[in-house]
Amino acid sequence: MSISSKSLPWRLSGTRLALASALLAWSASSYAIDFGPDGMFSLTGFAKMETAMSSNQCKDCALFPLEDKQRIWADELVNGKEYKTMAQTTILFQPWLGAKYNLGQGYTASALLSQRFRGGGGSVADSLKSIDRDMAFDPKIWYEKNMAISHEDYGRVALGSMTARGWAVADYPYGTNIGLSNEWAGSGAGYGMLGNAIRVTTRPLDVFNGDLVLEASIDQGNTGFTKNKPLLIELYAQYHQGDLVIDAVYQNAKNGKPMAWGHGPFSALTDSASDDSLLTTGADQSITMAMARYQLTSQIELSGGVRANRWSGMRAIQLSAGAQGLWNNMFNVAWDTTVGGVANPGYAATSLDLSAGARYRTGPWTASVGLIYLGTATTSNPSERGQSNDATAATVGLNYDYGQGVQFYSFAGMSHFGRIGLSPMSMPGNTAFWGVDSRVTQDGNWFGAGVVYTF
Repeated sequence: MSISSKSLPWRLSGTRLALASALLAWSASSYAIDFGPDGMFSLTGFAKMETAMSSNQCKDCALFPLEDKQRIWADELVNGKEYKTMAQTTILFQPWLGAKYNLGQGYTASALLSQRFRGGGGSVADSLKSIDRDMAFDPKIWYEKNMAISHEDYGRVALGSMTARGWAVADYPYGTNIGLSNEWAGSGAGYGMLGNAIRVTTRPLDVFNGDLVLEASIDQGNTGFTKNKPLLIELYAQYHQGDLVIDAVYQNAKNGKPMAWGHGPFSALTDSASDDSLLTTGADQSITMAMARYQLTSQIELSGGVRANRWSGMRAIQLSAGAQGLWNNMFNVAWDTTVGGVANPGYAATSLDLSAGARYRTGPWTASVGLIYLGTATTSNPSERGQSNDATAATVGLNYDYGQGVQFYSFAGMSHFGRIGLSPMSMPGNTAFWGVDSRVTQDGNWFGAGVVYTF
């Protein structure tokens, strides 16, 4: 995860350098673990530590920092707070525990269990203290908790919790390879985590001298909602011919939490099924996305992506009375207005996002450049909820493959908002991704370094 910074002298502190060295020493003697009869079980994963300096940061500037961007009271700022360059350390750890059993006659049964753990703070010590499940906001949803049956001639069927292609493929390889994983995969109208899904994948099909894989996923979300029933359908295709790879995703979700956070979990309109009868209207949203990679030469790879977002909007509904009453998850609301007898109505919106990048590899070194554009939105909402803003971010990166699963990397970048005000509709929050608050400043920049170990 990259955060923002000003060009000030920066270096790893003694503590951070010691931790990086310890991680390197540990990884040098670590390998993927296979165990059980005939290597039936496997343990793989990654550990990552990253430190960055970020410009225009202010942790105490929002009056209600934990509130959703869509709620009007979340717009309020605290005057007189200082914006400054700050350090941020991020630690990620994710293991995958897999099992595979040969059933005979070409059939294989498999299972996968995985969860991500994250810690973040101004120092390594703070990051270590804060490590928790990355999906702690919805403990029922795992990154992977599924079973599958596959056949070499027919394909694969999986059931359980899994990551959506709209997030996973956009995150890796596309976003990660150009230093924009959060910005590209974590924005837009998609959902990233499926908690109650079935997925059917074909075997590779021979099409125009290339391989085509087709896939469909369906998630029923929280089945406790019987009036506003959730349903997500995702269609995915990958075509591979020579040096060209094309990935396409269409995802349509009905009655999930309205959001612009492509990494978010799909479940229902709210966290509690007891709200179902109080919600007088539903919501839906979708993405249509195409991404491609092309190996121009043995050293140069080009990539790009386009994503169309659509939200139906969701009116604001107070679920319980009183000054501290609970509200639903709303989207693109015209606050303090009434249209056709509906108070605080939500409006439909559409937007377009773009990404592009290139990588150059020579020996153990890989250099990269990346660019993302989160566009303005089209909506009939008469009030401003970020639809008039856009955001652009550019990055450069340098990666060194040390070997034995260890890679060191460094990065730098800059971001720019089209105007002062609420962040673009495709962003989950006003300070998302770079920590730069679009309500106060248009620009931010950052640089940093990290180490990742894959086993």
